[in-house]
Amino acid sequence: MSTQEQASYVAVCPECDVDLQTDEPNEIVAFHRRHYRVTGHDVKLERTELNFEEVTSTDIKGVVRQLEEQYENGVPIGVVAAVMNEHGLTIGETLDKIHEVRMTGGLYEPRDNYLGAF
Repeated sequence: MSTQEQASYVAVCPECDVDLQTDEPNEIVAFHRRHYRVTGHDVKLERTELNFEEVTSTDIKGVVRQLEEQYENGVPIGVVAAVMNEHGLTIGETLDKIHEVRMTGGLYEPRDNYLGAF
């Protein structure tokens, strides 16, 4: 049995068999963006450890709105991706949906890679 602590987030590209283990949620988004830019492959979350009550909303704007109570100055996009992973979306699909909602004015970025809902 290993005595190593497990990272809170593990992202994997099943096609390349590479992964990232981290405790920083936005690092999984940066990993996805770098990997997708080079290979065109979507990265999947294998493990997430969310330390808050269950998020009941299933749409991006509702998820951000519900999580805003947990985070000052915006919700990390990696946390939104982790919640949406539980609803069956990959990181890439979540980023696409965030872009769609941002373009309609439903979300904003109070700082890079953090979201707020209007």
